[in-house]
Amino acid sequence: MTCPEMRIGIDLGGTKIEALALDREGKELLRYRVDTPRNDYPGTITAIAGLVRRLESETGSTGTVGAGIPGSVSRRTGLVKNANSTWLNGMPLAEDLSAELAREVRVANDANCLAVSEATDGAAAGHHVVFGVILGTGCGGGVAIDGSVHAGPNGVGGEWGHNPLPWPTPDESPGPACYCGKLGCMEMWISGTGVARDFLDVTGKSLTTRQIVGLSETGDAQALEALDRFEDRLARGLATVINVLDPDILVFGGGLSLLRRIYINLPALLPKYVFGRETDTILVPAKFGDSSGVRGAAWLWPSL
Repeated sequence: MTCPEMRIGIDLGGTKIEALALDREGKELLRYRVDTPRNDYPGTITAIAGLVRRLESETGSTGTVGAGIPGSVSRRTGLVKNANSTWLNGMPLAEDLSAELAREVRVANDANCLAVSEATDGAAAGHHVVFGVILGTGCGGGVAIDGSVHAGPNGVGGEWGHNPLPWPTPDESPGPACYCGKLGCMEMWISGTGVARDFLDVTGKSLTTRQIVGLSETGDAQALEALDRFEDRLARGLATVINVLDPDILVFGGGLSLLRRIYINLPALLPKYVFGRETDTILVPAKFGDSSGVRGAAWLWPSL
């Protein structure tokens, strides 16, 4: 491979694969999306490789390749684990992509890619320790230190969503069953899925999180109470992150990160739970929004 002239990022999601090319300065050149070949591992490899080749063909340049995935790669085996796109689990994704593209492909958790993106040239640029929070259908987290992924020896750095909800009330314990096999994980409370489930349990009404948020904007008491519960649980979960890691800044992505009220209410709630009852941690929405994951994957290669 000739000296790379650009960075290519891949965001491998459960329904779509997005590919992005950045020039040396981080300016977007091209972007494409294709449907994810669900439950088709060979087809997933082929689709990713096809996107890379298309970007290189249309730009006339070669690129480094980084990929963000909804899981992690085991240092021990080199195989994917913890992916909710379950057909990836147990597969040598990084190795197979590297062989297919005849170059090293770096693979990281998608939440870690969010943290790297925002730490590099986003809302957290210039900060030493960045914790990326994804509040979407699920709940994810990632850590970037000086702009680089901190995954840890077990590849689970930032996986706060699979710790139990802290300081549960009697009606929150033992909590709902999580797909990971445990009860009461944070993901089951503070994700979009969790908000909708909680609303159903309390009111008997089956609504989507989007509908609940819409009702809250009309002043509906039940919807407002649901979001109050969500924010209190979110504050409890983030307090444990601060108590352990004490990041300089928390950067929020995912659909629930668009709730402007969390940036007003969380700073007042966090001191109730953080050890020492002082919280100067900065809270901001991701500058690049839904694009942060694919940008962060590209920035897995910080230098060319």
